[in-house]
Amino acid sequence: MQLKYLFQLTRTLDSENFYELLNRAKAKSKGEYLLHSGDDKYVDDALASKGITIAYHDYSKKKIKLTVDPNWILDDDEPDHDTIAKSVRKLETYIGDYFKSKYELNDFKLSKMRLIMDIDAHKRRNVAAYLKVLKKIGKVKGFSPSCDSRLDKDMYFCLEGNSNGIEFMIYDLEKLAKDQLLEADAKPKKLKSIAEKMEGILRTEVWLKVPKITRGFTIGTVASEQITGLLENSKKIFLEIFMRIIPFGDFYKKSKAVEIIAREVTDRRLRRKMLRLLALVPERKSLLLAQKALGCRRIDDVMEMFFSIEVSPVTISKRHDFDKLVNLYKYL
Repeated sequence: MQLKYLFQLTRTLDSENFYELLNRAKAKSKGEYLLHSGDDKYVDDALASKGITIAYHDYSKKKIKLTVDPNWILDDDEPDHDTIAKSVRKLETYIGDYFKSKYELNDFKLSKMRLIMDIDAHKRRNVAAYLKVLKKIGKVKGFSPSCDSRLDKDMYFCLEGNSNGIEFMIYDLEKLAKDQLLEADAKPKKLKSIAEKMEGILRTEVWLKVPKITRGFTIGTVASEQITGLLENSKKIFLEIFMRIIPFGDFYKKSKAVEIIAREVTDRRLRRKMLRLLALVPERKSLLLAQKALGCRRIDDVMEMFFSIEVSPVTISKRHDFDKLVNLYKYL
């Protein structure tokens, strides 16, 4: 499982120090890198080749936000401790040089982190099929469905944490890329190239959107320590959140799932609960609401049995072409 990463670092400044830095960036850029993106926000791409974008937010609270793509800095797709430590030192150097040592990496607070993984479902129709069945999951404990204005509603499954500062999203990467290029009036040749590279890709993103949640996954107290800890534990973090949302098991049409449960589950009481849950998920349009409607005090036993026979309690609709979709965990 190969992950990509994105971090946001933030520092609030008083007006004097903020305008000193902004004016210095304007003078150095001479219009080449520094772009005014509206809403009193300036974006400096001077370090874009290092995977760092600096945004100056000229609001009532003056803030500088650094968006860091460490994939440009990391030397390995599967980084170990030494590789991560080396990359963090590079990041410290780049930030220190940009701010002429007035501010260093640890003068910023780690405010957000995004973990990204691409699942290769091979074909465009497979991506659409997975998204149709995943949307039937609906509400999950601690999360509620949310929207993404960039995509058609059938092209993504997105959940926002009710109070935990986490966002989970899985979507059709090809469709998003093509839509963005069409808005930019890209040439047909470029659109075709994008389609060939991204067809069949389910992009999955986990956002840790508030400092409290990023700190909850690391014992580090400053940005350099937190980034190191989060990168070292990134797979564990991703899987922990993925498992909260996506039930383990192959997806079947209801009739096939019933057949497997009847054959594999010998405990009559447990089997009855499992079959009832299968019926409740589409009825309640949510796995969580179906679990509540089941009224089973030992719902974990029910879910563990679904896990053990590798069948998802969320089933494929009768009108869909697919009879089976392979367990997403087999791609991880």
